[in-house]
Amino acid sequence: MSPDPTPVTGPSAEQFAGDSPAQVSKRLFNAMRPKFFPASVLPVLAGSAWGFMVAGQFDWPVFLLALVATVCVHAGANVLNDVGDDIGGTDRQNEERIYPYTGGSRFIQSGIMSANGMARLGISLLGIAAIAGMLLLLSKGVMIIWFGLAGILIAVLYSLGPVRLAAIGIGEFSVGVAFGVLPVVGAAWLQSGLIDSSALLFSIPISAWVAAILLINEVPDIAADGATGKRTLPVRLGLKGTAAVYLLLHLAAAAATVALTLRGGLPMLAPLAPIALLVLGTKAARAIRNGISDREGMTRAIEMTLGIHTIGAIWLAGCALFVAFFGA
Repeated sequence: MSPDPTPVTGPSAEQFAGDSPAQVSKRLFNAMRPKFFPASVLPVLAGSAWGFMVAGQFDWPVFLLALVATVCVHAGANVLNDVGDDIGGTDRQNEERIYPYTGGSRFIQSGIMSANGMARLGISLLGIAAIAGMLLLLSKGVMIIWFGLAGILIAVLYSLGPVRLAAIGIGEFSVGVAFGVLPVVGAAWLQSGLIDSSALLFSIPISAWVAAILLINEVPDIAADGATGKRTLPVRLGLKGTAAVYLLLHLAAAAATVALTLRGGLPMLAPLAPIALLVLGTKAARAIRNGISDREGMTRAIEMTLGIHTIGAIWLAGCALFVAFFGA
């Protein structure tokens, strides 16, 4: 095997220096870690497609407001996670990160933005999400409050406060809920006015795939997280246990799609993509078992996991639209 290339360990301060509007915008946008935005955009898209399938009509302003709210919660959570990990010392000690996928944005450690500046940005993003939520409240009623409060609460408690969800081994589950169940079921409800077991079942694959993204991203951070008391699942389970949980998540995604198809909620070909993606997941699981000793293999596995989520969510949205137009 050829040696791994010299890794890029973080952004350079020179790349984001300057006070021009363009540079400030570039700095703020990249601090949000936009590479991961599909994890919030696609659940809203899939849930809205399900709602359209159920209701037979589509509300574009509501869809756009839901998209803004969800992406801003996601971006705010990313930024506040960087603040929390800086306070806890995790990112400062992380020498095995695979940038830009693990170890945070590195904006604080690289001197691009201060911790206070990042905290203000994170709070501002959650404020924008709250405003979008209030507009949805005026349009759709009080039910939206519960979706919004749950999302914002998870975003904050994941990294900050007396109970850091990421540090006690349930961060992966909470992210699966925040970027799977909540946006999928919530977007479906916004379009259709209905919440039922089929919508919940439809959200499970996306929840599992997004939890798998977080899980594999935590593998290169095991040493730093463990040294600073951030007891993520990979820290608790080790490489073999983490690989097993990773595979179980992909198996759950495939099983939920099969179950929903058998109930008549999706076309008969719907399980094909999740089953094929499960096969890809087995390859990524092998990289997890090898750990950071094979940086190139781990990087490919992380990128594969991001691709699985993207392909899977788009496939499910397409299946829902197929049923809407042609029937199951």
